[in-house]
Amino acid sequence: MPSTLNYPGVYIEEVPSPVRTIVAVPTAVAGFVGRAKRGPLNQPIRIHNFTDFERTFGGLWSMSELGYAVQQYFLNGGADAYVVRVVDTATAAAAAVTYKLPTPTGNLFLSAKTPGTWSKDLFFTVDHNTRVPQQADEYNLTVVLKITDPITNEVTVIREEYRNVTGDPNKPRFVQSVVANESNLVTVTGTVPPDRPNAVADFNTIDSGTPSDGGPLGDTDLAPGGGPASKKGMYALEDAEIVTILVIPPYSEGEKPGAPDIGNAVWSAAVVYAETKRAILIYDPPAGWKDKAAVDTGKAAVDPFRSKNSVIYWPRILFSDPLKENRPRLFAPSGAMAGVYARIDTNRGVWKAPAGEEAKLLGAQGLQYTLTDLENGDLNPIAINCLRTFPILGHTCWGARTLAGADAQASEWKYIPVRRTALFIEESLFRASKWIVFEPNDEPLWAQIRLNFGAFMNSLFRQGAFQGQTPKEAYFVKCDSETTTQDDINKGIVNILVGFAPLKPVEFVVIKISQMAGKVPV
Repeated sequence: MPSTLNYPGVYIEEVPSPVRTIVAVPTAVAGFVGRAKRGPLNQPIRIHNFTDFERTFGGLWSMSELGYAVQQYFLNGGADAYVVRVVDTATAAAAAVTYKLPTPTGNLFLSAKTPGTWSKDLFFTVDHNTRVPQQADEYNLTVVLKITDPITNEVTVIREEYRNVTGDPNKPRFVQSVVANESNLVTVTGTVPPDRPNAVADFNTIDSGTPSDGGPLGDTDLAPGGGPASKKGMYALEDAEIVTILVIPPYSEGEKPGAPDIGNAVWSAAVVYAETKRAILIYDPPAGWKDKAAVDTGKAAVDPFRSKNSVIYWPRILFSDPLKENRPRLFAPSGAMAGVYARIDTNRGVWKAPAGEEAKLLGAQGLQYTLTDLENGDLNPIAINCLRTFPILGHTCWGARTLAGADAQASEWKYIPVRRTALFIEESLFRASKWIVFEPNDEPLWAQIRLNFGAFMNSLFRQGAFQGQTPKEAYFVKCDSETTTQDDINKGIVNILVGFAPLKPVEFVVIKISQMAGKVPV
């Protein structure tokens, strides 16, 4: 706003710049949904390595494929993920610590914060070495979780200390409030006695219930009927900052013997949800696809889930299982392929197909089935991306089509890198456009939009994201009186048209060789 000029002199005015830098969103943030030993329920917890997963969710577990999928994701190049823990009918361990006071006032109840049999390994101590020892109502509470490694039997202790707590709700260190705000292990439930408990020197178990890990997950656990509004199951990812790859690992053999496949109702909901989130869903092939003949027989099962935002890879991959003396075991490809996406994005960019020599399956010990070129040629036209084994090169991804990329569909979103590039641009521009709302809808605004959107697109062009020798051939940004009419202005609408020439991957290399004719005497 201009200064009020009421005296002779020099006035300084700060003029806002029309430049608003558009920051590119991350392209490889995987969202995993499934069962875990422990951890918060129906909350997207962000992790950056497998150690984070072990710390929060308990690591590998024979009753769930989730931990293995996350491990394979980070092994193959993943660096950023959200994990949602889902349970069926699990119950938490309840704990009752009884005060022994001159005038008994009741019990202090501690309960495990989340369901699962992990709570049997919770222990506690109480001491009176407070800041004012003669303060009759203050005490120190220590809670520990003893974790035994299933492979090495080494014990890791997670320790939480709450010093100078009290049973008086009017004091700052009220035990129920302190534990609720700071503890990742327990909660204080019920009526809190005003007096402190007697000192307990040795660690004691606080398990007085019958905790359970719950039964096998059902369709409604992974995809509740309430949809995204429920924020449960896969829809808990509504609270994640961003998810670009959706992974729902199959059930484990121990959880559902002979029936590891995720239900069709879940996949149908996941396809719709992936489009809503601008994410790619990695759909795992049915467990019955053990050879090419089985794929030919059952390939119609994929048709309901054909979408521009879904992909499939086959066959399954052999990885060593640390819980079974590192013996090879078959795993669905979704976790490893999500990691390949992340690795290729980091090294080359989202516009590079996650396939070819750079898309090696790190840590893989083999594939369930070895495809030939001719068999690969049967599956590629119906958009089933093949995992192949080649001499020297090893195990790698050899396909880059979305499930909408079958030749018969003739979709413009045939290729994974084209679709993911579009989603990346959409999400980046969407998040960077909030400032436009409520601005005066006229040429000065349109010029700012063209400037900022154009600068973003040009930065991608310089990184090699588009076809074309010049920016004019590679992309365009249009926002003017032609895209936004007076009627649009009256309705409060500004229309922005952005186009780009995508880079499409090479699928077929044709080399023509001819024989040169020798010299013919005249």
